[in-house]
Amino acid sequence: TTEIYTLSLHDALPILEIFDRLGIYHRIRDKGVTWSVGKVLRGQDALYRFDLAEGSRSAQPPFINIQQFYVEWFLVDRIRELGITDLRWKNRVTSIRQDGDGAVLTVEAPDGAYSLEADWVIDASGHASTIRNALGLQTRGELGEDRWCISDVRFHKDLPVERWTWVEAPFNENRAVWQHLMADGGWRMDYQMLPNTDPNEASRPEVAAARLRDQLGPDVEFDLVWVGAYAYRTQLIDEFRHGRVFFIGDAAHVKSPFGARGGNSGIQDAENLAWKLTLVLTGQAPETLLDSYHAERRPAAVENIAVTRRSGRFLAPRTEIERMFRTAVMDLAVDHPFARLLLNTGRMCVPYPYTQSPLTTGDAGQAMPNLTLGTHSLGGMLRGDGADFLALWYPRDGEDGLGSTLSHLIHDGWPLQVQPVGADDGLALGMAAGAVLLIRPDLHLAARLPDADAEQVRHALARATGRT
Repeated sequence: TTEIYTLSLHDALPILEIFDRLGIYHRIRDKGVTWSVGKVLRGQDALYRFDLAEGSRSAQPPFINIQQFYVEWFLVDRIRELGITDLRWKNRVTSIRQDGDGAVLTVEAPDGAYSLEADWVIDASGHASTIRNALGLQTRGELGEDRWCISDVRFHKDLPVERWTWVEAPFNENRAVWQHLMADGGWRMDYQMLPNTDPNEASRPEVAAARLRDQLGPDVEFDLVWVGAYAYRTQLIDEFRHGRVFFIGDAAHVKSPFGARGGNSGIQDAENLAWKLTLVLTGQAPETLLDSYHAERRPAAVENIAVTRRSGRFLAPRTEIERMFRTAVMDLAVDHPFARLLLNTGRMCVPYPYTQSPLTTGDAGQAMPNLTLGTHSLGGMLRGDGADFLALWYPRDGEDGLGSTLSHLIHDGWPLQVQPVGADDGLALGMAAGAVLLIRPDLHLAARLPDADAEQVRHALARATGRT
């Protein structure tokens, strides 16, 4: 049986913009389900309704649900189109040794074992990483007490294209339930089980069908696509870089699925590391820039684990006090907006601000929305084969000197593009005349320079590329 995972791809990360730069966003958009409205319910009562489209300024929609295998499919197709990367199926890394100049992998393949030399190794092999184990690296974490059971279903009549979450569902013995639409007309129904639930019993088709009829009525017509029970864990490696090896995604950190913080944060890991490796490999940055991958992405993983742990405690209170708190929040949420903010069924994944990063100048570090300025989005301006930074410059009336000086930085070999902005775009970006925003290749803000000159921009760029 092939497991079917769902990725909730959230543009505020901006994951969809990353896929746009990779050339597969249009396929994800066309195959996936775009939604923005969600509800948190207790029984028949809607405690909270939200619309992610409200206030969104991005060129991409706020949210797309799509099965993980489609994303993998589209990525494989794109790799083949580019024709610059080997895909070696049925090859398995079994050991690794490394020194200061590189690493040597031992790979088992159908035709026998072979050695593979590499300057750098990126381990994206999941929570049971062979490389991590071969290097003797430990992870810290815990097993979750909760048990859940997914039923992927196709209904014979349409349901609202909204994401619904029951904190206490009477049709599931007052335990939590998620309901949302995926690609191909499939609905994911995710039921919270008792901690001692037998996963084999919970996954039997007739048992899953009975749960669905308890929820939707005895006459509902549906086809079961897949049923699977699961528990979740947290897992975190101490160092995201170990010599010539970088750990990304589940090889570095594992968390519960609340708020779509798993696959999304793994994609952020890859984007964070990719532009830095590009600059190092092209000689535009020193190798010390790569240390910032750990400095930026491990705190993000710590934050995501803490947030998802709090969501888990809200959905499955461990003490009577926690249960009383949850009941009080739900009672108040019906009439009081402040209490709705305390309904914690999974805080949606948001970008981690790199305010404490060694690459950040001043109070920057936040992720930029993928705004459209003129006829191009910010992500579109950064699209290309390199890893350029983008300097958005709001010139004062009649000023052009700074623009010419910034262009000299490009001629001097700095990875930079310069884009002047007008009054309307400057206002949308929170800029005043004379300001420069220096944006990293991953759309995080490297520096906000209110009254900029060329030396300030040069210094911020040097810091952001690890040269100082």
